[in-house]
Amino acid sequence: MELSSVFLTTGGSVALFRLVNAGIGRLHIPESASRNSWKWRNISTSFVHSFITAVWAVLCFFRHPQMAEDLIETHSVFSHALVSFSIGYFIYDFLDMVCNQKLSQSWELLFHHIVVITCFGLSVVSCRYVGFAVVALLVEINSVFLHLRQILRMASMAVSTLYRVNSIINLGTYVVFRINTLAWMTRWLVLNRDKIPLLAYTLGSVGMAIMTVMNIILFCRLLRSDFLKSSTREAKKEKEM
Repeated sequence: MELSSVFLTTGGSVALFRLVNAGIGRLHIPESASRNSWKWRNISTSFVHSFITAVWAVLCFFRHPQMAEDLIETHSVFSHALVSFSIGYFIYDFLDMVCNQKLSQSWELLFHHIVVITCFGLSVVSCRYVGFAVVALLVEINSVFLHLRQILRMASMAVSTLYRVNSIINLGTYVVFRINTLAWMTRWLVLNRDKIPLLAYTLGSVGMAIMTVMNIILFCRLLRSDFLKSSTREAKKEKEM
């Protein structure tokens, strides 16, 4: 893709998710979520992005399997467009949070988005490491269930069977597509150190370190919230009986 196409795809993505957000705002919002309608729209928009990106990332490797053998140089226009599309979403979401949420509540995600936009931006502009970026986007498979979890909680469905099933799938995909993917990417960076310029290697290493720490913290929070607390509550009920 030419640079003009990158800007067009990224800008179109920003506009698309702005429209998605506005469209969700016109749909019915559960009464329990109406107290924070902005968060409902934001998470729902993120769910749409995760679903599209998860399917798109898998298709990238399905349609162009050679990319898996060379994550630096080999890529298709289809995969390049995916990374540009995702940059647009992260720019949109960054601006949405800056305009509608306190910095004290969103600084972690804002920092995450800056790292992602910077790393993905280097990839699409240089037309290198696109395959590596697509591997990173496989984590969106887990994000589908992660965002669905938040949607169910906001809709007061945290005690439903659907929520419990989603919690199990969420934790499983978190390990497979988030923690394992990050571990594999870190290993790949180390093994291919001699093929990567110092600037790109430093940026990638710092980005991976930040993502790893953030994801381990989030995993512990999910485990404590969805499994450890529920087990404690069940134990207390048994004692009362």
